[in-house]
Amino acid sequence: MTKADIVNEISEKTGIEKIAVQAAVESFMKVLKNHMSEGKNIYLRGFGSFIVKKRAEKTGRNISKNTTIIIPAHYIPSFKPAKTFAEKVKKSVPVKPEENKQ
Repeated sequence: MTKADIVNEISEKTGIEKIAVQAAVESFMKVLKNHMSEGKNIYLRGFGSFIVKKRAEKTGRNISKNTTIIIPAHYIPSFKPAKTFAEKVKKSVPVKPEENKQ
């Protein structure tokens, strides 16, 4: 599902014009990005949490040049679904047999 699909579906279900829905979706995403870039977490009850996680400094390898590099500590955005949301997906989406192969 893309952003355009989300806008279309919300517009159809609410009767609000697509332009207004798109502006609301864009504003929501902008607020998420701005707050998370400031290191703030966002909690949406019943949906999940957008959290900022710290990654520790680590040693990596550049295989093409066969050199060792230091990857500095940094922060990354992460999403943790709410328990009710995760349970709904777990119960609703069937697992295909070929997805279980390792």
